Amino acid sequence: MGRSMTRAIGLIIVGDEILSGKRLDKHMPKVIELLAARGLQLDWAEYVGDEPARITAALKRAFASGDIVFSTGGIGATPDDHTRQCAAAALGVPLALHAEAEALIRERMRDTAAEQGVAYEPDRPDNVHRLNMGVFPQGATIIRNPYNKIPGFSVADVHFVPGFPVMAWPMIGWVLDARYAALFAKGRSAEKSVVVYGAMEATLTPLMEAIERDHPGVKVFSLPSVDQMAQKLHSLPRIPNHHPPRRI
Repeated sequence: MGRSMTRAIGLIIVGDEILSGKRLDKHMPKVIELLAARGLQLDWAEYVGDEPARITAALKRAFASGDIVFSTGGIGATPDDHTRQCAAAALGVPLALHAEAEALIRERMRDTAAEQGVAYEPDRPDNVHRLNMGVFPQGATIIRNPYNKIPGFSVADVHFVPGFPVMAWPMIGWVLDARYAALFAKGRSAEKSVVVYGAMEATLTPLMEAIERDHPGVKVFSLPSVDQMAQKLHSLPRIPNHHPPRRI
């Protein structure tokens, strides 16, 4: 598996429904898949409930990290959606209705009215409330939503998408392709596994340390099996192009 040679990539998953077990998280395995298809790898992930102080703290860390970060969930306009407000608080900037987001939301509302065979009423209270979904931190840019046109947003390298997988996943894929194609598959990589039976992890540790010391760019880790009493020694090299594959 490849890893970005210059940028770390993180994922923040927001929502009480994940932490309570009401819904199983599908975002992390899918993001890993989306990254792997582009020769990249997820470096870290964080789960946060619908608690504004915790969301704000997580986003402050994300903005300060310099990493490429995707945040899923909490960007709607219901009382449990706090991510837009917390992003603004983390940045110390005001919220503002984004003009392009407003146009897309109004377009969606007109489409919905047409599908229902009714007139679009822009001043109806529920339609006015829906515009809150386009209120983003000042300076944000939009991420188009191919599913229902309600956009997400980006600020620098932190990208915010809805919690619904059918919306979030194509939006994340688009951001990767539009913003970070230069990072794709920067170096060759390979993985080799060695199964060692009857060995103790402490016995293997000096060998693992020596491999990493003598071969920069090679990452070594062990996956002990309790049931089988077997040790599995894995190496996950990140090999620069001038290293021949036989050195793995």
